[in-house]
Parts: sequence; structure tokens; C-alpha cells
Amino acid sequence: MTTKNKRTNQDLLNDPVSTTLKNMTIPMIFGMVLLMTFNLVDTFFVSLLGTQPLAAISFTFPITFTVISLSIGLGIGTSAVIAKTLGKGNTEDARNAATVALLITSIIVIVLSFAGYIFSDQIFTLLGAEPHLLPLIHDYMDLWFLGSVGLIGPMIGNAVLRASGDTHTPSIVMGSAGLINALLDPVFIFGFGPIPAMGIQGAALATVISWAFGLAFITYVLAFQRKLIHLSLPEWSVVKKSAGQILQIGLPAAGANMLTPIAAAVMTAIVAGYGESAVAAFGVGSRIESIACLVVLAMSMTLPPFISQNFGAGNIDRVEQAFNVSVKFVILWQVAIYAVLILISPLITSAFAKEQSVADIITLFMWILPLGYGLQGIVILTNSSFNALHKPIVALMLSIIRLFIFYVPLAYVGSLFFGLTGLFVGALLGNLFMAVVSYYLFNKQFKNPETLSSAEV
Repeated sequence: MTTKNKRTNQDLLNDPVSTTLKNMTIPMIFGMVLLMTFNLVDTFFVSLLGTQPLAAISFTFPITFTVISLSIGLGIGTSAVIAKTLGKGNTEDARNAATVALLITSIIVIVLSFAGYIFSDQIFTLLGAEPHLLPLIHDYMDLWFLGSVGLIGPMIGNAVLRASGDTHTPSIVMGSAGLINALLDPVFIFGFGPIPAMGIQGAALATVISWAFGLAFITYVLAFQRKLIHLSLPEWSVVKKSAGQILQIGLPAAGANMLTPIAAAVMTAIVAGYGESAVAAFGVGSRIESIACLVVLAMSMTLPPFISQNFGAGNIDRVEQAFNVSVKFVILWQVAIYAVLILISPLITSAFAKEQSVADIITLFMWILPLGYGLQGIVILTNSSFNALHKPIVALMLSIIRLFIFYVPLAYVGSLFFGLTGLFVGALLGNLFMAVVSYYLFNKQFKNPETLSSAEV
């Protein structure tokens, strides 16, 4: 495992900061555009089945995102440990960490998904799903839970590649899996030839198959093509050491990531009080948000390896420069995205809404919440940067403050006085307040660089 590969890897320690971040982020953007666009296609095909199936799949978003967020969080721990280790030049320790990361993440996700499968009715009833929607939810989630182990390879494998400076291969993995999902969706949902129409269950089957492909693809790249993981487990002392390092960052990072879907679950429960149309519209808006913020999400995956490697090498000035350059770009980019969303909002509502009540709520969502996506980007980049500096508890606390002191409470209070409009405005204000806090705290530590040395793992 090396920090530089002529074809795919960037030299994170020596190449110009802005150029390196751009070269790492662009491939990730392309991969995420394909992946998230095809996820949106998934929602579109389900919407053709009617408002109830769309509402049912909207209820699943917080739960599926919880499992995905756990995997992403453990991937953050994996990336931070490997990138810092590579920054110090310890390639064998990095390979050990990558191997152990795949093992422990598989175990944790299997346990969590099994619990979700067993307590599915209780979970979705708590979220506000009506009894008549539970069979539709089961059609989707039962298969999704059983196939969720397929998430592990792409999530952790891509984190390993990014840690070494390769964002090209992860983009191919994500894009290919997304394409497979999009191609299979209409076949399984509506039927084709000998394949029967499966409805919402077909959407879940398409997702599971795309994950299985991603797992096979990334395993081949890591184990055989790039030699970034061992084909057998290292000895117990190495497993214990690597697991401890990864979990020390990965568990708080996973906890912070899982707070987002938990907050989304609370928001969904609040929205459910306004009826199925509101839930369906909120689900569409959430998918639109994932597309609108894909550049931020891509940067949240490419900025941490850059920071971790330079942190390991002692290049603190490059860490500070990278963070501030990224924040400025994200603000300007999301302002432009907001303008585009306003222009195309009539097209979006006509594509996803079969009822006028759903269309009206989607339009309301589009006019208010995207105003705060740049602010939300600052929060996301700050959290990922603290994890990269091996300060996961700080990132976790910031997530708690954002979601349960600002975002959800302000949205709830707004809904009490002004309905759905107040809910969306309250969420926007929550992102504003938290962006100010996050930016201030991250830059404050550079006034006393000695505080950075306390983040050793």
C-alpha cells in the first residue's frame, strides 16, 4: 500500500492543496451523481405505484439511512486510521487496519440489521406509519435487512482506497452499482418477460443485487488487484490493536452519523401528523436534498484523508488551508444549486407528485430548506475534519448540538405555530446557528496548535 499511484492516486502530502482536493473530489462527484441519480430513479418508479407505496418507502428512509450511516461512520474511522498511518509511512499497519475494518464492520451491521428485522413493526409504528402501510413496508424492508451485509464491501473498501489518495476507483464502484440498481428497478417493480411484477419489493431486490455486485467488485480490487488487504486475518494482537484504533474513531463517528437519520425519523414522525401526502412529499424532498448536496458529500469523503495524512506528517498549515478552501467553495456552490432548484422545481413536482397536495408540499420544501444546504455543508465538513484529526468525540458533540438543540427543536416549534412552513423555516434556522458554531470551533484550534497533538490514537 503506497501513498502514490501514477494512474489513480494523489500525493496528499506534497501536491498543491486546492488542486489535490479538486482532483480527488471530481471523480467522487461523478460516482455519486450516478449513484444518487439512480436512487432518485428508484423513488420515481415507486411513485408510479401510487401515494401509499411512496409514503411507505419514505418511512423506510430513516431506518435504511441509519444502517448506511453506521457503515459510513466505521468507514470514517477506517479512513482516518489508515491515512494517518500512511502519512507516517507505516504501510503494513495500514493493510492490517483495512483487513480488520472489513471484519468488525460486517459483524456490527449484521447484528443491527437482524435487530431491525425482528422489531420492524414496532419501529415503523413508532415512526407514525399507519397499520395499512406496514405490509408495504415489510415488502421492502424485510429483503433490505437480509441483504444489508452487501453494504460492507463498498463502504469500507472505498474508505480504504480514499485513504491512500485514490478516489477514482470508488467513483467507478458507486457509479456501477447505481447503474445496476436503476436498470433492474423497472424490471423487478413492473415485471418484464418471465419476471413477475414485484412492486415495492422489486425495488429492494434491485438494491440488494447492486450491493452484491459492489461487494464483489471492491473485494477483487482490494485483495487481488491492489493488495490493500490480507486474504487471512492477522494474528490476534494485531486484530485487537487495529480494531481498537478504528473503533475509537469509528464508533463516535458512526454515532454522529446515525444521529442524522434518528433526527430524520423524528422529523418524519412530525410530518406524519400532516397526512400521507406530507410524508410522501417529505420523502421526495429528502431524495432531492441528497442530490443537491452531493458535492458536499463528496468533499466530506475526500477532505478527511487529505487532513489525516497531513496530520500524521505534521503539516498542520495544509490542514487549515484545506478546510477553509473547502468551506468557501461549498457556500458559493450551494447558492448556485439553490437557484437551479428554484428554476426546475415545477419539473420536479410534476415528475414525482400524482396528487396536487403532494406537489404543493414539495414546492414549499424546495423554496425553503435548500437555502440552508451551504450552511449544512459547513457542519458536515467540520464534523468530518474533526474525525480526520482523530477528535471523534468533538464531532459527536457537534452532531448532538446541531440535531437536538438547534435543528429538530426549532423545526418542531416552528411547526406548532406555522405548520409545515414553520417546520421547514425552523430547520433552516437550525442549520444557520450550527454552521456559525462549527466554523468558529474548528478554526479556533489553529490559534493554539498544541491542542492538535492531543489527538493521538
